[in-house]
Amino acid sequence: MQPRERILEKTFTLFHKQGYNATGINQIIEESKVAKASFYQHFKSKEDLCAAFLNQRHSFWFNELQKFIINQEVPKAKILASFDFLIFMNEKENFRGCSFLNILSEIPSDNVKILSVIQSHKRDLRDFFKAILKDEIVSDHVYLLFESSIIESQLFKSNQLIEQSKKIIQTLILK
Repeated sequence: MQPRERILEKTFTLFHKQGYNATGINQIIEESKVAKASFYQHFKSKEDLCAAFLNQRHSFWFNELQKFIINQEVPKAKILASFDFLIFMNEKENFRGCSFLNILSEIPSDNVKILSVIQSHKRDLRDFFKAILKDEIVSDHVYLLFESSIIESQLFKSNQLIEQSKKIIQTLILK
């Protein structure tokens, strides 16, 4: 693996598990086994590295989500499968939650570079639901349930509220 890929691979793990502020550049350099000069050749700052990490996480996350819904043909089944994806990710990543929201809570409010990547990810998620449901109000309801399910499941280390959200969708939103 090339140095840039090793750095991003290690960052993927460290930022997701430890958080943005708790992970230092020196730890990333050491654990990815690259020279400091090599690190700075690829990333000018920790902020640039974070933006690259979030873009990589975005691609990974949406690819995994697509795998979960690909065999579903009707919108309701696609939506429910997307919530099953959250359960899968919680079990795979030990209820670590949303990398984007975790990092949002760690950056200053004026950090436009990282904030714009986070906003873009969330816009894409809203658009994902809109494309499936073809109704902005209904899709925003689902989006808000999805987002709150991520946060609540992380907080309580439980998939119970994801299952409740699926019931809400089945009985109230997409009857």
